[in-house]
Amino acid sequence: MEYARNGDVRIAYETFGDPGGVPLLLIMGLDFQMVLWPDEFCRMLAGRGFHVARFDNRDSGLSTHFTSPAPENPFRTLFRGSAAPVYTGLDMVADGLAVMDALGWPSAHVCGASLGSGLALATAVLHPGRVRGVTAVLGGPLGRRRDLLRYVNFGLFPRAARIRHPATDAGAIDTLVDLLRLISSPHAPFDEQWARSVATISHHRSPRDPGSTQRQTAAGLRLGPVARRFHEITVPTLCVNGADDPLIRPSAGAALARRIPGARSIVHPRMGHTLPPHVWPLLTAELASQAGLP
Repeated sequence: MEYARNGDVRIAYETFGDPGGVPLLLIMGLDFQMVLWPDEFCRMLAGRGFHVARFDNRDSGLSTHFTSPAPENPFRTLFRGSAAPVYTGLDMVADGLAVMDALGWPSAHVCGASLGSGLALATAVLHPGRVRGVTAVLGGPLGRRRDLLRYVNFGLFPRAARIRHPATDAGAIDTLVDLLRLISSPHAPFDEQWARSVATISHHRSPRDPGSTQRQTAAGLRLGPVARRFHEITVPTLCVNGADDPLIRPSAGAALARRIPGARSIVHPRMGHTLPPHVWPLLTAELASQAGLP
């Protein structure tokens, strides 16, 4: 485990593969730690010639955590307005650049999942010289209110809220396992052993904080103005979505690709809002092709 610095914020990161490989930065999504990028997937990428870095977003895992006076509904920032968030999506973009700086990477391929896909695309808009290619996994256009209403299935949130377990270590782990089950495809085997392992690791690294969820959501929603500039992206861009995603409608990827010159969109069957094992070889091959690797 290493740490990069963005001002007063420490960002925990780790790497896979030969330091001489093609740089690839992985950005995880809302509320999840870097360990949700499966180790075996990272090793597959390293085996194709990438030097892979994954990191904990601020307010998660072993990176710097924040506090806020009281939980607020982050969607007020979109629909009704609210006070400025504790940090912004631009701060989260800068955290990824700090990891690249710590590794001595002038530029890199950037792959983000869910909220991380928006951060990856924002990096390409705001810092085009530092991005060689973008892969947006489980994302969508989502730059305007109507995009949220069209492409986000808000019915998932009440179902997630009904997941309740005792306020113990075991209960917290069971909650994360059930959340992973909820967002997975019902048409692919659910790897409960992996889910329980990563949930246990996540809990012991840093117990889940609902305040972090609120703050990261508020930061992500503030990326709207940058999302309206996705047409400025000129590097190779791939949009990957799951046919069974219960949160982001599969059509969101194609809608996003239409806003980025030359972007491609792929929808994988039996894929929800996670990275199931049957997708790893396919996604690894796509990332390698985009980077010009064999």
